[in-house]
Amino acid sequence: MSGPTTAAAPTRAQQVAAWAAFLTLLAAMGYLVAVTVHRWEVLLVGVASLATVVGAAWLAVSRRGPVRLVALAVGALAVVAFAVVMVASGSVRVLVVGLVLAAVSTAAARVALGGAGAQSPVGRTAATPPRHPVLIMNLRSGGGKAERFDLEGRCRERGIEPVVLTPGSDLLAIAEDAVRRGADVIGMAGGDGSQALVASVASRHGIPLVVVPAGTRNHFALDLGLDRADVVGALDAFEDGVELRIDLAEVNGRVFVNNASLGVYARIVQAAEYREAKVQTAAALLPDLIGPGATPLDLRFSLPSGETATTADLVLVSNNPYRLSHLRRAGTRPRLDGGELGVVSLVVRGAADAERLAALEAAGQVRRFPGWQEWTADSFEVTSSGPVEIGVDGEALTMEPPLVFLIRPGALTVRLPRTASAGPGAAAAPTLSSASTLAALWHTALGRGREGR
Repeated sequence: MSGPTTAAAPTRAQQVAAWAAFLTLLAAMGYLVAVTVHRWEVLLVGVASLATVVGAAWLAVSRRGPVRLVALAVGALAVVAFAVVMVASGSVRVLVVGLVLAAVSTAAARVALGGAGAQSPVGRTAATPPRHPVLIMNLRSGGGKAERFDLEGRCRERGIEPVVLTPGSDLLAIAEDAVRRGADVIGMAGGDGSQALVASVASRHGIPLVVVPAGTRNHFALDLGLDRADVVGALDAFEDGVELRIDLAEVNGRVFVNNASLGVYARIVQAAEYREAKVQTAAALLPDLIGPGATPLDLRFSLPSGETATTADLVLVSNNPYRLSHLRRAGTRPRLDGGELGVVSLVVRGAADAERLAALEAAGQVRRFPGWQEWTADSFEVTSSGPVEIGVDGEALTMEPPLVFLIRPGALTVRLPRTASAGPGAAAAPTLSSASTLAALWHTALGRGREGR
């Protein structure tokens, strides 16, 4: 595990950006407050319309037959009503100005915290050139990124042995074979599920892993500070890279680098027809999972209070805790070497809960939802009366209970290109509704560095 880190002092440009972020945020808030005072009736109608949309949406996904059709019709009428009121009152201009100011503030905050909040590479060491580097690649992953960027040819130019997966390939066996043939650095160009499998082999044999972001979302690469758009640039890690020790997590012996999820979503993605018809499959299954006649999911686990939860709509267990403000987009992890699992559970009970959750989601304060529980642990166990559907780094699996989650501190050495950001979490987008982000901006504006671990 890496030791304490100290943030570099912000540059003058970052200080200016921090002040710009504060001033535009204050301008946006002041502008919206002033408009609200003068046009309170428009705000009232707008809020009521949006609340109706959320309530109708909940009924539409949790019911079938006539109730679903009526809910869809009411929701559509509420959307039309909201649009008419906004246009007729001239409030579209208000929304646009407010959103532009907020966007400018966020962009300035990103510039301000680009270096002031990043960790200095205390835990990183220069890597020695490998004798036998190997890169395994999935040509179909990420819409064919590996083929589009000709990774096989680029590897041969650099003296890296390329291993191309074919349909039905056993990735674990191929990675083990590469090590058996003398690979002293092994890389994976593919999605996060594939990265986890190769990471388990690299960890077991004590060799470094190179992550090439050739998947669809590449969340692991993001949290490592890699530029996910620079697929070819990730190969620089083989030749002239730096190494960093990070944690791995596992559930019943299956390694994951990002997270494992249980609950409603994990149940839906198990359906054979899901990949071909996502919306239709979800619409068909959700009433049985969250509707009034639904049987609560059988997921039992201990809460931080010592109480035992008997169900949840979502349980998310991550390799180090996420910094979450929204559910609609993936969070980031400030670090990957903290030696802790992050655990989140969520329970939504009916339309009223759905409306409250939607409001907090819009405000970037989803953690304030009463049905939200969040904590850290070095181990976590979920029991059930039967097999449990689970998504592990995006892979849909079924496991026999109990599901035992463990953290393995410092289990993996990753090799990064020198151009990577300062470390895990460095690429995190700022959330201006977060107290920690505002505090970081204030320190940056005043020209102060910040200490961390």
